[in-house]
Amino acid sequence: MLKKGTKLYSILTGTCPKCHEESMYKDKNPYNMLNIFKMHEQCSHCGTKYKIEPSFFFGAMYVSYAVGVAFGVAAFVIAFLIFQTTLINTFIAITLTLVVFMPFIIRVSRNIWINFFVHYDPNAAKKTS
Repeated sequence: MLKKGTKLYSILTGTCPKCHEESMYKDKNPYNMLNIFKMHEQCSHCGTKYKIEPSFFFGAMYVSYAVGVAFGVAAFVIAFLIFQTTLINTFIAITLTLVVFMPFIIRVSRNIWINFFVHYDPNAAKKTS
């Protein structure tokens, strides 16, 4: 399912979208809040620049909104429709879900955004060697 060379692999692992060899982030753990936004300037394997232009990742905010809505809808379905909780408890479940998964949503949104513009090249790591 998560095969190297697929967009899903790069999005979920946070690896370089071009070669899938190296993490884009200096700290792979998104829950280390001090380093959540710290990224390498470029991939050491293929040389891909991650910040394509200044403020490039501002577009990830739109993706983050969509991913957050998806998490909120999932929390609603689980809490209200499956467990049949009250609306207040459902609201609390949605809020807790969004707070707990916020670092993951931020990272995944950045990964999705860069994968819109950079595509996998199986020969990318070989080109700089």
